Amino acid sequence: MKKKINSNTLLLLITIALFVVMYIIGCIIYANKGFTHFQTFLNILINNAGLLCVACGMTCVMLTGGIDISVGSLIAMDCMFLAVGMEIWKMNAMVLIVLVLLIGVIFGIVQGFLIGYLQIQPFIVTMAGMFFARGMTAMIYSKQISVSSNAWFVAVANAKIKIPFGSYVNNKGVEQIPFIRIPVVIALLVLIIVFLMLKYTKFGRNMYAVGGNEQSAIMMGLDVKKTKLKAYMLSSFLCSIGGICYCMNTMSGSVQQALGLEMDAIASSVIGGTLLTGGVGNVIGSFFGVLINGTISTLVKTNGKLLSSWSSIAVAALLCFFIVLQSVFAKIKDGKK
Repeated sequence: MKKKINSNTLLLLITIALFVVMYIIGCIIYANKGFTHFQTFLNILINNAGLLCVACGMTCVMLTGGIDISVGSLIAMDCMFLAVGMEIWKMNAMVLIVLVLLIGVIFGIVQGFLIGYLQIQPFIVTMAGMFFARGMTAMIYSKQISVSSNAWFVAVANAKIKIPFGSYVNNKGVEQIPFIRIPVVIALLVLIIVFLMLKYTKFGRNMYAVGGNEQSAIMMGLDVKKTKLKAYMLSSFLCSIGGICYCMNTMSGSVQQALGLEMDAIASSVIGGTLLTGGVGNVIGSFFGVLINGTISTLVKTNGKLLSSWSSIAVAALLCFFIVLQSVFAKIKDGKK
């Protein structure tokens, strides 16, 4: 047990160290472009609040040895439902938010039942979910639509929570006070709650046990089917929370929205130390995986000369590196046994 914890801790430390090194390099190279400003770091959190919620859910699913590639399409469907609901159907924003969360729960129950109780491969089930959610997004509305008429939603999305430190004076001599937005607060609360759940609750321990060795979990008397169903239900629920945050960030709905976000969530979890085979990982690592993902994108944008596709290439390279690293650690552990 000790060896397993050490391997997990080592992967987490490597992830944290990688983020720190990348950010320091950015501060050195792009100091004259404002990379050293505290707001630059906060912007990474603002731009990736939705992804952080999704990554937390993805980590839970991966801990059970599964995967969920439907999250990007579910985000798009949530955003489109919110945008059309407010702009065309003229519904109350709070009612729409509750419905979006309910949709996430139902979506997760269906996928979790098919995977846990009918024992269909997670990739197949969630791929079907991906196509279904993307198709439903187009059924709701086929064009891009912006959110602007709902005063409450716009006010919440644009609200700034000022940070009492890290201010700076810009080129015009105006003091800039750092801030975050409400989606960041929501995402950080999700992170803390999921971390505590995984660490201190029976459900959290069950997910680790199921992913570590499913047969052993069954012999221990754990309800593996129910655990998987709950994991996928939690993933889709957190994805819907992420969809709300994503909509507040983009203030729009589109059929093409959040394309590839499922890969970003998987990459963030793996880079954060979550094993693809399950049983090892935590959301703190996934948090730093999201920060790494966001830092790479920020570095590419700050450069100004690189194509945006370079960020995807860099994330893919890191993903491959951490998968190889996990494999090496696994072989070392098996060799010591």
